[in-house]
Amino acid sequence: MSTVLAVDRLKKVIGKKTIVEDISFEVKSGEVFGFLGPNGAGKTTTIRMLVGLIKPTEGRIAIGGYDVRQDFRQAMKQIGSIVENPELYTYLTGWENLKQFARMLGDVTDEKIQEIVKLVHLDQRIHDKVKTYSLGMKQRLGIAQALLGDPQLLILDEPTNGLDPAGIRELREFVHSLVKERNISVFISSHLLSEVQMMCDRVAIINHGKMITVSTIDDLIKKAADKVEWIVTPTETAESMLLADPAISEVIRDENIIVCRMPSYMISVYNKAFIEKGLEVQGVREVAVTLEDLFMQLTGGGSNA
Repeated sequence: MSTVLAVDRLKKVIGKKTIVEDISFEVKSGEVFGFLGPNGAGKTTTIRMLVGLIKPTEGRIAIGGYDVRQDFRQAMKQIGSIVENPELYTYLTGWENLKQFARMLGDVTDEKIQEIVKLVHLDQRIHDKVKTYSLGMKQRLGIAQALLGDPQLLILDEPTNGLDPAGIRELREFVHSLVKERNISVFISSHLLSEVQMMCDRVAIINHGKMITVSTIDDLIKKAADKVEWIVTPTETAESMLLADPAISEVIRDENIIVCRMPSYMISVYNKAFIEKGLEVQGVREVAVTLEDLFMQLTGGGSNA
């Protein structure tokens, strides 16, 4: 897959404060890329640099092969974005809003606008005043606006903010259909981990303005997998046996429960070993790990506020 967005060692200093530092990642064509971090981690600052609202202090951004510093206009033509909230004229209809933005872009026909309207499923309400729209409809109109210029990359900053569960599910389904039908890349900034897990192919995680990791969702979860919970007595004896095995790590005991990291095939081995040693095994299970669990481990939990 070709690279649509390349970010290399991005840094932003405001006054004497470093907001983000050494941020590097790539977004490939046709993928949904998640940009994760607690509130205050530097996500919106990074996005503002990506869309040209502020200049980086250091580092390089290339969009569709165009360097933002050297060929700003061509680079910006490759993206459509909603940063924080869609900016709409609520006293106009949805159609009138899109016509306004089409005039700014130039060379956007009514047929093109109608095509985008159908794509975002607003054809039944496009001639109604925007002030009558739900938040989800306004979000879709904002996305329609961002798509008018046929961008290679759609950037959405916290797109699920304020949406109810039905609206979040609708957005998720829309993003997937957009990628499938138009082969566009979508970059989504969010702190709603469950939604990112269902929506994205790969994610970058930042905290305190620094990159933590870039990986596929599956690989992230695999890294946190292999955790096993034992309920066994006497617990101290079981703990000693587990600690003595170099293939087992992160052994944590809490009363009569032990959680450790061990390969699945070793569960039966140790179940037999515990029984032969005279221990009573009351329960054993593999611990399911979610992206949220891993996120909390990587960022230390909490926010940066």
